Amino acid sequence: MYDSHSIPSTGRTAFPPSLAREGLTLEGLCATQPTDKLAAGEVVFWEGDEASHVFYITEGCLRLYRILPDGRRAIMGFVFAGEMLGLSCQRTYRCTAEAVIPVRLRRLSRARLKALGETAEQLQPLLMARISEEMAAAQQHIVVLGQMAAEERVAHFLISAAYRTGTDQKKPVVVELPMTRQDIADYLGLTIETVCRVLSKFKRMGLIVTQGRHTVILRRMIDLRELAGKIDSDETAEINVAVKHLAVWPN
Repeated sequence: MYDSHSIPSTGRTAFPPSLAREGLTLEGLCATQPTDKLAAGEVVFWEGDEASHVFYITEGCLRLYRILPDGRRAIMGFVFAGEMLGLSCQRTYRCTAEAVIPVRLRRLSRARLKALGETAEQLQPLLMARISEEMAAAQQHIVVLGQMAAEERVAHFLISAAYRTGTDQKKPVVVELPMTRQDIADYLGLTIETVCRVLSKFKRMGLIVTQGRHTVILRRMIDLRELAGKIDSDETAEINVAVKHLAVWPN
């Protein structure tokens, strides 16, 4: 877990010269911060910790989870390289963020982000857009869990992972899934046996090919989209834009 760092006060908040020249972006703000490294299994923050920072993931993958009263683990989402974490939380983090594999990230104080937002009109629309994207993604996940059958959920997960990780969409589509099958099951509200059974069925149908535990080749994207709920071009574009930058569910 990271400790909070105080930001020296200079009386006013200024943007780095590079941002002033190139244009303000949330990624650009985080790019001015030092890089932190985490080993697999290390925690960025625990559920209930003070929400002191937002994070930009430059390498690796995080799992976001909560422990239910009966001891079960509910995975809220995954965060991949190129995505941000912590924008939508308020006083405390509502889940634990743990490294699935080695992770590199940059963190930006929420106090500094707030100060920058008060002095730069162009930052507020960026923040609102990102938070709105997180809300849309959360609503989409509600539909996945509440209305889709097991095969539809797994197909949707594979397609979303392909877009979110920036995978080349040329055939065949190769997707790296660093999380375990149990992680996927906890995320989709299924048992690990069901996830393994569905993946085996997809292989028999020729929809996918697996290489080891963490590489999946999507051979028939059109059929997978149909199975995942007939995602049309507009919805695919929304996924590509919205989830490329953010965790799937707000934390």
